[in-house]
Amino acid sequence: MFLKISLTILFCAGVTAPAVGQVFSTVVRKQGDDGVHTYRIPGLATSQAGTLLAVFDIRHQSAGDLPADIDVGLMRSEDHGNSWGPMTRILDFDSSEADSRGNGVGDPAVLVDQRTGTIFVIALWSKGDRAWKGSGPGLSPEETGQLVITQSTDDGRTWSVPRNITSSIRGRDSAWRLFFNGPGSGIQLFDGTLVFSAQYREAAGPPHSCLLFSTDGGQSWEVSSAAIPGTPPTSESQIAQTGEHSILISMRDESRSGLRAWAEFTWTNAMSDGVWSPSWSTVPCPTCMASLIRYPKGTLIFSNPNSAKQRIAMTIRESEDNGRTWNEGRLLDPRPSSYSCLTILKNGDVGVLYECGDKTGIETLTFARFPLNWLREGASSK
Repeated sequence: MFLKISLTILFCAGVTAPAVGQVFSTVVRKQGDDGVHTYRIPGLATSQAGTLLAVFDIRHQSAGDLPADIDVGLMRSEDHGNSWGPMTRILDFDSSEADSRGNGVGDPAVLVDQRTGTIFVIALWSKGDRAWKGSGPGLSPEETGQLVITQSTDDGRTWSVPRNITSSIRGRDSAWRLFFNGPGSGIQLFDGTLVFSAQYREAAGPPHSCLLFSTDGGQSWEVSSAAIPGTPPTSESQIAQTGEHSILISMRDESRSGLRAWAEFTWTNAMSDGVWSPSWSTVPCPTCMASLIRYPKGTLIFSNPNSAKQRIAMTIRESEDNGRTWNEGRLLDPRPSSYSCLTILKNGDVGVLYECGDKTGIETLTFARFPLNWLREGASSK
């Protein structure tokens, strides 16, 4: 006979929760694993074969952001997240290079082309002090942060040499101080178009969320206009398709409003001619990255810390009206928690990889999975 122990007690005690009730949870990475100081910035996707692909920052010497000695790591699971293979480094620049400040690369996002099976991972490379604060106008590694991409055609087992696409992106303004992806995951539209969320800092400094898309299988990329060209300033974002010619974007509001910012991108013939709706604000958010995904042929699902000011209480919500309103959601983890990334498993469960810890802050990357019914049974309409 099995003892029924609450997930809250298990989480707070730092114990990996078994499949109690309808939620399975396991720690994928924790501080100190393989001699690494901290793992952060989760991305998660399900491959064409059903493999779970987790990407993240390997922050070797400290928990700090770029510039630093940071690589992009990947782990694979072929059994719906029950177990995970060894960590591999898929983006790694020489940290010993003179004046490179660690030559770090991080903030990854992962995207699967379900038609071909090709997997893309995109990230920001900072050679020297060329990250959020140190980047300036220009396109070279000596001037600004670089957007690099790697790909796999064997279900994530091996990866290509990274390709620097910074100077080739159509619509990328050389006057911008920085341009890179929104961390987490990208999406594939119904017509096969590949789309990442993205962000840039204009010449005057304020950031804006936008889209980065490819209509030729990832060979070339184009950037959209800013989702909110004025205020509030927005940065890290995630996206979901809401119609044949529409995409919803959920954005981190840098004005510290305590809410998420949202807008919808629509087009008639081509995404390059698309326009943005007026923005709106809803769902508490402590100025943090969050995840957004569409359940196949169904509703939208969203994950983030459920607080206007504190990065705590990872919560999963559902929307039946394309993101205009959201239910109260269901608490997944009451502890300190931050970034997250959702995916839909081959068996229909929802998976999420998220940052969490105890009083000291972010200590682990934890994976959880649950059936959609778990979310609906514990959530109420707002």
